[in-house]
Amino acid sequence: MPVLSPIVNPTTADFRSVARALTLVENDLPGAEALLRGLQFNEQVPVVGITGPPGAGKSTLVNALIEELLKDGNKVAVLAIDPTSPFNYGSLLGDRIRMASHFNHPDVFIRSLATRGSLGGLSAKTIELADVLRASGFDYVLIETVGVGQSEIEIAGLADITLLMLVPESGDEIQNIKSGVMEIADVYIINKADRDGADTYYNTLKKLVQQQHAETPVIKTVASQGQGMAELAHHIKQHAPQINQRRALLLADKAWSLIRERRMSDVDKKKLRQYIAEAMQEPDFNLYKFILDFEGSISDLE
Repeated sequence: MPVLSPIVNPTTADFRSVARALTLVENDLPGAEALLRGLQFNEQVPVVGITGPPGAGKSTLVNALIEELLKDGNKVAVLAIDPTSPFNYGSLLGDRIRMASHFNHPDVFIRSLATRGSLGGLSAKTIELADVLRASGFDYVLIETVGVGQSEIEIAGLADITLLMLVPESGDEIQNIKSGVMEIADVYIINKADRDGADTYYNTLKKLVQQQHAETPVIKTVASQGQGMAELAHHIKQHAPQINQRRALLLADKAWSLIRERRMSDVDKKKLRQYIAEAMQEPDFNLYKFILDFEGSISDLE
């Protein structure tokens, strides 16, 4: 595979160069470090995170949001995060199927990415790939997470704007989830708002959210019909100028994730699982002793 020059940013004029750059970085191929070091991007390009429970309609909403953003002549990139199996390390990577209507659009780039075992639905690679896309001339970078519950607060450390999607059926769970995922959002979305109970849920959620943050918007959408997309796009555009106000916090969280990933990079999880399987056959196996024995010899897991 040809190595991209680290001083030449991939551009939306050539999606192949964008795809090659992402593959280079995702797989830590030769030249990836130089490419990342040479990235030049517009700090004002917002990274928009879309999170929420499974079944909330995240992919459908992303599809409808793309349609709305394209009306202003914007170029949109999407990272669709799919969960990785903890058993075979595979991933379906099927979100692009649900966004098929935009797959060949000249101003839309869609890439699926596995979580690589990250419990929060994100990996350090997500950060790096999002920055590659920001350096590629897009106006918006959308990141759709896997929908795994409260651990998705990781998205708040990556996205400039976090959208939390809920559905009317989530009403009974508000009190349980508000202490985790409910506190990370910049915009709250009640999708499938044509269902019974949506108005009651909307009023309850709005009161709950705006008790803490009076300016935080709560909107209703029916993503499958494109309803509410203009209002959602408006709030995203309104929020964009506020990005710099928390840039230092966001960058510190990104740096922490990247440093953690690099310090663990010499630990091969598949080999670790193999060694654990062998060690646990011993009658006196103790997990903590096993870990201590390996702390001084991490190179054995390379």
